[in-house]
Amino acid sequence: MSKAQIVGWAHSPFGKSALENTEQLMASVVAPAIDHAGVDVGDIDGIFVGVMNNGFSKQDFQGALVAMGDERLAYTPAVRFENACSTGSAALYSAMDFIEAGRGRIALVVGAEKMTALPTAEVGEILLSACYRAEEADISGGFAGQFGRIAEAYFQRYGDRSEELAMIAAKNHANGAVNPYAHMRKDFGFDFCNTVSDKNPYVAGPLRRTDCSLISDGAAAIILADEETAATLNRAIGFRGRKHVNDILALSRRDPLAFEGARRAWAGSLELAGATLDDLSFVETHDCFTIAELIEYEAMGLAKPGEGHRVVREGTALKTGRLPINPSGGLKSKGHPVGATGVSMHVMAAMQLMGEAGDMQIPGASLAGVFNMGGTAVANYVSIMERVK
Repeated sequence: MSKAQIVGWAHSPFGKSALENTEQLMASVVAPAIDHAGVDVGDIDGIFVGVMNNGFSKQDFQGALVAMGDERLAYTPAVRFENACSTGSAALYSAMDFIEAGRGRIALVVGAEKMTALPTAEVGEILLSACYRAEEADISGGFAGQFGRIAEAYFQRYGDRSEELAMIAAKNHANGAVNPYAHMRKDFGFDFCNTVSDKNPYVAGPLRRTDCSLISDGAAAIILADEETAATLNRAIGFRGRKHVNDILALSRRDPLAFEGARRAWAGSLELAGATLDDLSFVETHDCFTIAELIEYEAMGLAKPGEGHRVVREGTALKTGRLPINPSGGLKSKGHPVGATGVSMHVMAAMQLMGEAGDMQIPGASLAGVFNMGGTAVANYVSIMERVK
């Protein structure tokens, strides 16, 4: 079996985009990704699109919109994926399966979302569809309210960790300040993130505005090729291990602080890679809210349950630390256009491994971990990536 490898990519700026819809956003990255890979558009065997939508736009059938933006792809098979906030990773993994099953040699993966055209309340209502509505639809504050409840439960069990959440926010904003694609390129500092104010109010207590990722527009694209094709191109990023693990959707039927699906995805991916956390150069993890990043430290095995605060307190996760976490700024600073996020995270990792990350660069980065999740750690994807060429 020939493994799928990343051979090119493109990334739009994240934020409030002047581009009107996902059709235009996807068009802005598709041709640049093809050019970056150095492949011919006619050699693309399949298109794998990640767009959540679910009401962000009345236009759906998103897979067909790629060819609307680039008619050279009019006769290329295209399919759309949705898996909440892990939509982009679902599209990527499916494209890899397509190549590794021998169905094609080259695939285009593109993730996008246009979120800012709607009022914040409507955005929150759409995002709540990634929870179990039969039990959780009445949560005020949308998905921030969902994670606010998780933060409350965490504090009750393990103690108030508001300061550590502020440290995570400050870390990610400092990293994102040098990311040219980031929605919020500003280093707020710990004091601002740790202080409730008019500019940093509670959104869903105990989470403050700086604890919550941004509502963003954006797109990212990846070109995948089989090993034989990748060997003829300018760059190749391989996957030493990748794992997708689901958990129960309803929080009432599991421990919401355990992130058990994430733990299993990390353990499985590292086992497939024949690696440990000590082998990783950095991690891009899904910090939709700072409490999520804190619990993810525990799920990946950096700390025991309830001790995730030590990771940030001891400087482990800093860009200069033993295992830098979110050198891109993460979702917290970079932004979180839902369908684009999983693709974006893998692009950020690939840039690091190729030494093409500019001011974000981790010196000597050789092995990357990426964790992208859908819902409250329901759909969990972990990739262990390395440079092949």
